[in-house]
Amino acid sequence: MTVYHLGLIGAAIALVVIFEMLRRRRMREKYAIIWVVLAVFIVLIAAFPKILTWAADLTGVEVPANLLFFGASLLLLAMNVQLSSEVSRLEDKVRTLAEELGLQRLRIEQVEQIEEIERAEQIEQAEKSGMADHEPAHDGTSGDAP
Repeated sequence: MTVYHLGLIGAAIALVVIFEMLRRRRMREKYAIIWVVLAVFIVLIAAFPKILTWAADLTGVEVPANLLFFGASLLLLAMNVQLSSEVSRLEDKVRTLAEELGLQRLRIEQVEQIEEIERAEQIEQAEKSGMADHEPAHDGTSGDAP
């Protein structure tokens, strides 16, 4: 088994994993596209190693593997910068949402407190009006009739 066969096997495994992650919704499509393109590139290099030799000659790199490692390093750096940017954006969004949620909870607590006070006042008024209905009339006579 040669290095090229290992590259083909690795790319095939990567494609299967990527599509499985997509199926389970563990990876978004915009990221999957990058990985699929990378896997296809690996398949092309593994199937046709002369492409890498031609690219190395074209760029003046003496060892084709060095060009491959340099390209892979640049790709990983670019992906890392892009994902770092995405993480920063999402952190800002999470912080904003958490602040909004805190404000909403505070408003709900204030409304509940107001409602509780209003209920207590209604109960108190109902008790007062209920007592007034049941109190005996004070017409100057005592309850002891001769």
